[in-house]
Amino acid sequence: MMTDHPLIIGIDGGATKVSAWVIDQTSKGFNLGNTHSQKIYSDFPPFNPGFTPVNIQTQLKEIDSIITLTEPEQNQGQAIVAAFVETISELYAGEPMIIGVGMPGLKTANGRGIAAMVNGPRIPMFCDDLENALSSQGIQLTNPIHRLGSDADYCGIGEEYATDGLFKSIHNGYYLGGGTGAADALKLDGKLIPLDQTKSWLLKSWEMVNHDQVALERFASAGGIQSIYSLYSGISIESLNADTIYPDVILKRAIQKEEPALKTFADVSMNLAELLFERIETIFSGWTGRFGAINPNREIPSSEHSFLGTILDCIIIGQRLGLLLETSRGSGILWESLTDQLGNLIKQSDRLDSKAKSAYLVNDQLNPNLIQISTLKDAPALGAGIDAALNNSKN
Repeated sequence: MMTDHPLIIGIDGGATKVSAWVIDQTSKGFNLGNTHSQKIYSDFPPFNPGFTPVNIQTQLKEIDSIITLTEPEQNQGQAIVAAFVETISELYAGEPMIIGVGMPGLKTANGRGIAAMVNGPRIPMFCDDLENALSSQGIQLTNPIHRLGSDADYCGIGEEYATDGLFKSIHNGYYLGGGTGAADALKLDGKLIPLDQTKSWLLKSWEMVNHDQVALERFASAGGIQSIYSLYSGISIESLNADTIYPDVILKRAIQKEEPALKTFADVSMNLAELLFERIETIFSGWTGRFGAINPNREIPSSEHSFLGTILDCIIIGQRLGLLLETSRGSGILWESLTDQLGNLIKQSDRLDSKAKSAYLVNDQLNPNLIQISTLKDAPALGAGIDAALNNSKN
């Protein structure tokens, strides 16, 4: 580990807990260190497990005006900040440090607060509150937290700058991470392109629904896959959780030819193949309306964009979805079904030219090098730390 820079901590603030890692920086890139801390928000008063968020429409109306926090929001936010402080204090080494933070929700204009959140409290002064709380504990930062990032952007940053990142050696790539939700990242023309900058021509995975009006995120996320299995098996989500029946166990049941599990992964394979194909086709030739939007009022994406004609070097699948795909390889259940269906969609496409098809197909089958599985552990926390370190180096 290099010693000519401050301690770097990357933090992933989830829906129920905060996870933080010390990030090591070497001449070859960044890696997760050996030191990790995690805290559950509900362990910190005055957290309320029955907290009800403010109506999302009210939240959205207040984004560009004055955000009026309710007392329950203030209490919930206070508990979350306390969990962050405890997590960071366990990693603090006594010298000023750099911290990067990823959080869900829509951010404030300065990027340092949470202005809207579907399942949690708004915390518009999050970074100020956290910095003040850390300071009162005698914990020093080299610089203020420059922004709250998103899981998706931080997964992309991790793939670009981590020692084992898969974006770093390619020119054009798409990343799909599946964990609690679905995270998209893009690298085009050699540069990371946040999907907030492509909203005029590309929808994020979580924004889209299939022909049955089912959110595509369901087929990429751990909870979504579990919910599909619940539907086919007739077993409640509560029972599945109690018996620790998560996607990895459901995959084992599919390999053992259990019918509900087989149906689950048939759905997952088909919808993931169509999602990946939509990415390939939209980047190459523009939006065609293959999927609908969750928000019916969302502006229809343009079929024109500045990357038309781009052929992806690879598609990276990360987080728990990547691990699930890797585990399934050779079983005939998920990996083979997904790649066969994606190959067929590419073969049948009338919007991909012969040059694109020859890049994506080898001997009439999907190019075996197209889909790559990310090995990055806790990618959002890793990306958060890298982002903070890169921003610190600019100052």
